[in-house]
Amino acid sequence: MSPTHTTPHPLVARDLAHVWHPCTQMKDHEQALPLIPIRRGEGVWLEDFGAQRYLDAISSWWVNLFGHANPRIGSAVAAQLQQLEQVIFAGFTHQPAVELAEELTRVAPAGLTRCFFADNGSAAIEVALKMSFHYWRNAGKTRKRRFVTLTNSYHGETLGALAVGDVALYKNIYAPLLMDVLTAPSPDAWNREAGEDAADCARRQFTAMRALLEQHADEIAAVIVEPLVQCAGGMRMYHPVYLSLLRQCCDALDIHLIADEIAVGFGRTGTLFACEQAGIAPDLLCLSKGLTGGFLPLSAVLTGEAMYAAFYDEYAKQKAFLHSHSYTGNPLACAAANATLAIFRDEPVLKRNQESARLMAEAAAALQDHPHVGEVRQTGMILAIEMVKDRATRAAFDARDRRGLAVYRAALERGVLLRPVGDVVYWMPPYVITPEQIALLGRVTAEAIEVATCD
Repeated sequence: MSPTHTTPHPLVARDLAHVWHPCTQMKDHEQALPLIPIRRGEGVWLEDFGAQRYLDAISSWWVNLFGHANPRIGSAVAAQLQQLEQVIFAGFTHQPAVELAEELTRVAPAGLTRCFFADNGSAAIEVALKMSFHYWRNAGKTRKRRFVTLTNSYHGETLGALAVGDVALYKNIYAPLLMDVLTAPSPDAWNREAGEDAADCARRQFTAMRALLEQHADEIAAVIVEPLVQCAGGMRMYHPVYLSLLRQCCDALDIHLIADEIAVGFGRTGTLFACEQAGIAPDLLCLSKGLTGGFLPLSAVLTGEAMYAAFYDEYAKQKAFLHSHSYTGNPLACAAANATLAIFRDEPVLKRNQESARLMAEAAAALQDHPHVGEVRQTGMILAIEMVKDRATRAAFDARDRRGLAVYRAALERGVLLRPVGDVVYWMPPYVITPEQIALLGRVTAEAIEVATCD
């Protein structure tokens, strides 16, 4: 039964009386887009109070890796809850945080030996930006205070993270509050020219980045990128050769490289970290979302000994990195993250994901020829279907038509949670999704797109 055809649960009225939801026009929830109260989750499924189930095809905003109510992660959190729930992380430490830092630095790209904890993805970006700027200040290079980003990028919604992003929907209204950044064209393969493949497009687009870095090298602290997939920018994807070229250029010009793997880390792109596909290590690696398997908020910024050494000195020198959050290194969140990483260590997760990714491609194959699909693209366990008004010209629908919202509603009526980014429908399911569930996802998505694009 469609969730829009049921009597609203009492929780909805209570919610609308007091709660302000994220990334939402609250007026929509009064009639056009009723809230759905969720009672429980299990595996890929979310269940409401009427026993209607929804296949969580977006991992609840990309955080859930191994299914809702995963017993291994849940047991680890429950056990930690009986020991220590929270302790100040300045001047104190605890076993879950130490174990997590050891494991993260073990599995991360080579050279990332230090781990700084924060609370969420945006906070990790703020840490990385401040750390890069402060590094150059401690090194006596005070002119190096600017950051370079890519068009169509997204790095979070706190002010520093917004400043280095480039999605107008989130950024424009706050422009007067944001620091000025330099912007280079994205290597997004959607923009490839006739006869180009994704690698050719990436190389061509890098020429503009190289020119920008060479022109402003003495004032640039760091370049920040989302490796391989610009998620909130419409799941746009690019070839790893761009990262290789960027790493080489940053090394030559003495510029930090910040890799925002908040959404793409922990197996989403086919390797544990997306940077691995380019054979590079960034100077600062930002992680969150899947880090705890979707159980609790936590983020980490990994860096190397050179960065750490720039802040290591006598107290009187005033070089320490003074950034803190009350819940830094929270033991419960660290316990969840340790259990999540243990699943990667003990089970063939990436190998299983390869098969799931293949099945996802098969399930979406029929949409390749849909008259209102401009492209079906995929990187590992991320698959995107871009709806367009005209397939031949790739002309977009009018944003006011809200075709993505129509897909969302139609899919919910069929028991699947899809939340398109604009007119881009995407799949980013938990890794425990089965072949049968992938097939269901394919059928429902095709039906929902048909509903949304028929005029």
